[in-house]
Amino acid sequence: MKRLFTGMTDTGLVRSVNQDAYYIDPDGHFFVVADGMGGHAGGQEASRLAIEAIRGYLDAHWDSTTPSQDLLEKALLEANYAILEDQRQNPERSDMGTTAVVVIFRDEQPMCAHIGDSRLYRLRGAKLEQITEDHTWVARAMRLGEITPDQARNHPLRHVLAQCLGRDDLRQIEVGSLNVQPGDRLLLCSDGLTEELSDQLIANQLKSIQACEKAAAALIDAAKDHGGRDNITVVIVAIEGLSRNE
Repeated sequence: MKRLFTGMTDTGLVRSVNQDAYYIDPDGHFFVVADGMGGHAGGQEASRLAIEAIRGYLDAHWDSTTPSQDLLEKALLEANYAILEDQRQNPERSDMGTTAVVVIFRDEQPMCAHIGDSRLYRLRGAKLEQITEDHTWVARAMRLGEITPDQARNHPLRHVLAQCLGRDDLRQIEVGSLNVQPGDRLLLCSDGLTEELSDQLIANQLKSIQACEKAAAALIDAAKDHGGRDNITVVIVAIEGLSRNE
């Protein structure tokens, strides 16, 4: 499948430091967004380490016989290990961690993995679907019917993560296949976008603006217009159809 893509990140209007990070493989093989936490230095370092480790592992093993699901899981576990090692060497960053959402296009079946509350969406026609499920206390409570979606949006514990990279007890990464077809658009983003914009507003921007770069800029501007209280990162991947190289 031929892909068009772009990525942008912005500090927002309140934070003084951008703890988000993203990476786009130049050939469009994989895409990563990470949102760090744990103080200015810690959050920045955690997201940087995650991106670096995931990129390095995928680059090094891309042409191996390792199944894509295993490759993706091992890449994120490698990132977790890298952050833990840094924590041990730098106790002042012992509380740092990061979310991550990754999409890979390898073999015939695209796959995605995530941890934390950075999200993957798919726009198909007029319908925007959240593919990933947040690893947060609030998301779990909503699944159990303990709170409503409206309550979840403004809940005081909505930022409390159930999982993230940088934890000793992390053993398994959620990995799944990704259904895409020509005309689809994928959006990887940090919660600086989804905290400010509803799914409907996100869908409206993605539907109305064709060029990936302009759509990404419009999403970031809209999040800032609605408060911009956190760092904002978006990666957009447009599925164009079959490529001669695939």
